[in-house]
Amino acid sequence: MAISSSSKLKFLVVIVSVLLALASTNTAFGSNFDVEFERTFGDNRVKTFGHGGQILSLSLDKYSGSGFRSKKDYVFGRFDMQLKLVPGDSAGTVTTLYLSSDQSTGTHDEIDFEFLGNVSGQPYTIHTNVFSQGKGNREQQFHLWFDPTKNFHTYSIVWNTKLIMFLVDETPLRVFRNHEDIGVSFPKNQPMKIYSSLWNADDWATQGGLVKTDWSKAPFTAYYRNFNIDSTTPRAARADASAVTTMSTNGKTTLGAWRTHDLDAWGRRRLRWVQKYFMIYNYCADLKRFSQGFPLECKHSRF
Repeated sequence: MAISSSSKLKFLVVIVSVLLALASTNTAFGSNFDVEFERTFGDNRVKTFGHGGQILSLSLDKYSGSGFRSKKDYVFGRFDMQLKLVPGDSAGTVTTLYLSSDQSTGTHDEIDFEFLGNVSGQPYTIHTNVFSQGKGNREQQFHLWFDPTKNFHTYSIVWNTKLIMFLVDETPLRVFRNHEDIGVSFPKNQPMKIYSSLWNADDWATQGGLVKTDWSKAPFTAYYRNFNIDSTTPRAARADASAVTTMSTNGKTTLGAWRTHDLDAWGRRRLRWVQKYFMIYNYCADLKRFSQGFPLECKHSRF
């Protein structure tokens, strides 16, 4: 059967449109750490293994920690990483997963997950923070309701123009909303890379520094796998992010669901559950620290 000229033209237009959309995305494919990430410090303490470099480990000993970062920059998106944290007596250690712009500017943006080690048998602490234009001091901390050293669990950051959301296995821990309308700066203009590290912070990490790192337990090791990056390039995001089709690590076209991601009824219930039973610090409730008045966003922090 002959194909008409108009049908051929429509087919070519579709192909060109798809190629342009893919060219405008900043997407990782195949969960290959060697392709998408690079070592920042620690030399051979950063290791990739498994088929296609799909598993990465970071180690800490008394001489050095280790870390890696993405080769690309991102503006908005959804960022997932599966971690298995340091087992046993991990007191004094900090494992991180965060987004950050260029910190040398003094006005950087940053979105932090930090996992504070523990004495064996005690729960891990998740420390979260949000920096905008160099200003942080927005810490919230939680105890995990499971043992994060036995199996891999998924830790996610959703970042769009309206909010930043922290999730663990799809359960929301925290939402930081865009309140520029009342004068609160919000990360939206500075491209950020994905970073992770494992380092010694026994001057503050465990019980405020009371429990020090037991180097007889070294090396301490954390494992990473199944990262998923669904984001646009900085150029595309500034132009018109809503018009760009994106693809995630698994190769599926996502239509950028992260752009409108927000809490639904289930998410609100889960968030209330986490904050009621597992939150151990909230800067918006620290009267000693903010005796002159809480930050402006604290009045609007509920969900």
